[in-house]
Amino acid sequence: MVIESATTFGGFEPVRNARADTFAHWRTLVSDSFVPLDVRSEADEFSGTLRARVLDELSIVEVTATGHQVLRTPALIARSERQYFKLNLQLSGHGILVQDNREATLRPGDIAVYDTNRPYTLAFEQDFRTLVLMFPHDALDLPVDSVAQLTAVRMAGDVGLGRMISPFMVQLVENLEALSGATGHRLAYNAVDLIATMFENELSIRRQPIPGTHADMLAVTRKYIEAELGDPGLSPAGIAAAHFISTRHLHSVFHEADTTVSSWIRRRRLERCRRDLRDPILADRPIGAIAARWGFLDAAHFSRIFRAAFGEPPTAYRRG
Repeated sequence: MVIESATTFGGFEPVRNARADTFAHWRTLVSDSFVPLDVRSEADEFSGTLRARVLDELSIVEVTATGHQVLRTPALIARSERQYFKLNLQLSGHGILVQDNREATLRPGDIAVYDTNRPYTLAFEQDFRTLVLMFPHDALDLPVDSVAQLTAVRMAGDVGLGRMISPFMVQLVENLEALSGATGHRLAYNAVDLIATMFENELSIRRQPIPGTHADMLAVTRKYIEAELGDPGLSPAGIAAAHFISTRHLHSVFHEADTTVSSWIRRRRLERCRRDLRDPILADRPIGAIAARWGFLDAAHFSRIFRAAFGEPPTAYRRG
């Protein structure tokens, strides 16, 4: 049996509470709540509960269940269109995450990330409780290929940045009912930004680009672009001049990363606009003003490229 209920707080989208008393129902519930998954268990008796808050395209889910295993297979990946990262914060019990030929053993407080666009296995031998934060690739201000270096890597919750971020995440899941409206939306995306900071720190520790290499120049210019996205005059020529390199060399650096300078700028600007359009605090701000804030001065052009990127015009996207 699956029992679902909702707790409404302040008139906003309610927290979803669901319980499965049979494994068959749990398999359906898990796949419906995240992405299609192959869920397996050898337990004679099974029970599981989910508490979930969905804010825009970001899901915060507390999972409590009998030990079991979930697999994301190539066949299941082929059925999915949207690409997500999932971040696990182990709250109790132990888990094992396997992806990209790496394996992470997770203890309470530990954090690990994995990509729904590639196969993975997540196993819990005994009863457990975990927080799952699921968000689209483009919600994270980091290149997907950089995050790929951190999949199935244990990030301890009791050292370094983990000592600050892990408790913040615990407070999120303990207060799902309070994550509503503009404040909840901001807090949820603040969590994603904190995670990006943690990932950047881990990447700098694991692989510092050699000064003068294309990898080093790519990291430096991407950081510069992020800081200057609101400048309508941001261009390859200006970026190259700011870093004392030729425009040709700059294009070569981005070509090695399978992108172009202009497409990278456009992608980052569109993501900033997308986030602002769903921000309740900015609900009264005209779409044209949001576009201009991130360097799009031509409203018609902005509407066309936004629709091409996200499948609907900005007005419809804002309505949700």
